[in-house]
Amino acid sequence: MPLPRLIPCLDVAAGRVVKGVKFEGLRDVGDPVELGAAYSDAGADELVFLDIKATVENRASLVELVERVAERLAIPYTVGGGVRSEEDAERLLLGGADKVSVNSAAVADPALLTRLAGLLGSQAVVIAIDTKAGGVYTHAGGRAAHRDTIEWAIEAQERGAGEILLTSIDADGTRDGYDVEITKRVAEAVSIPVIASGGAGNNRHVAEALGVAQAALLASILHENPDRLRTLRDEIRADGIELRDAA
Repeated sequence: MPLPRLIPCLDVAAGRVVKGVKFEGLRDVGDPVELGAAYSDAGADELVFLDIKATVENRASLVELVERVAERLAIPYTVGGGVRSEEDAERLLLGGADKVSVNSAAVADPALLTRLAGLLGSQAVVIAIDTKAGGVYTHAGGRAAHRDTIEWAIEAQERGAGEILLTSIDADGTRDGYDVEITKRVAEAVSIPVIASGGAGNNRHVAEALGVAQAALLASILHENPDRLRTLRDEIRADGIELRDAA
């Protein structure tokens, strides 16, 4: 079985990395190119770049910025935000992404996942699910989709998604720990990898998430000190979780 992954996340708005709490109160935390390079150098297993305003602003992701980040990376790279069509996805892959993440557009048109998987392969298609109180939310957490999180995860897998990026809105940015319960329920309902997202504050939180999921997304815990990733890896190992050696 593949070892769990540590995946820093860059939430990007107006060309800058931002972070909030429960998807609100966004604050600037740095330059995406420099942060992406720092995480790559610090031994991250992968990187996720999410243009969090693209869907809300009804535009495609910032491909030029995606390209600049890709040039500085030596690790796999997932990009999401504003992916509404096969053409959008292809532009991001041509810009240096290894995988594309889709959220709101897939909820509106679930067949998009099937088309993307047919074109790119399931290994390149990540379904991002933002969840609260057991339900799915779209448009950066701004709209209830009136869909059950578990049911949508199962359908997304059946339609061709190769991975699930599961973010708990209530835990996001709090540093109080992941929503392990919903993460475990989703992971038990599907056979594809699940990335736990939202709430990491210390090594124990990450270790708990990796006890039920195949990867942990990291943001607030790292942004002020990207080198924290090096020591975090050792701390998580001390908690009994086997990880890859840093590159």
